[in-house]
Amino acid sequence: MSQNTETFISVDVETAGPVPSIYSLLSIGACTLCEPRDTFYIELQPSNENRISEAMEIGGLSWSKLKEEGLPPQQAMEQFAAWVAEVTPDGSQPIFLAFNAPFDWMFVADYFHRYLGFNPFGHKALDIKAYYMGKHGVPWAETDMHSVSPRYLNSRKLSHHALQDAIDQAEVFCKLLSETSH
Repeated sequence: MSQNTETFISVDVETAGPVPSIYSLLSIGACTLCEPRDTFYIELQPSNENRISEAMEIGGLSWSKLKEEGLPPQQAMEQFAAWVAEVTPDGSQPIFLAFNAPFDWMFVADYFHRYLGFNPFGHKALDIKAYYMGKHGVPWAETDMHSVSPRYLNSRKLSHHALQDAIDQAEVFCKLLSETSH
């Protein structure tokens, strides 16, 4: 993998529920893969009133605070797109990287297209869980953070704060890459 043509950006989100067509994206955390890491964090105003209490408890975000202090979704996505452009060197493509990328990807892609009409990542996403599964030859059931954390995060659990989780995901992926011979 050439660092000149690919810029991995670890992304994590917290949401009000399981799908973007019904529930809001509430926070985005992102960081570049390599140290020193550039970071991005933003909290968004809910786009509707739909929420699942379990999702709200996991993320620990205050619905009333988000409604008052979160950025409107379009403004938030404009800031995220600008940050992605800023940290992606000329001639390089940003690659969306996440631990369970299908979940995070669907919210980010939906919000980029819904509010900006484009996605700066294009259709480029890499799932750390799938990478781990292929690298270690384990079944999908053994790709959850409970299984991966002892090996790569000293058994640290995810905080469910989008920025800290993005940083932890980047750490896991860097360690996975360091095990891979080039």
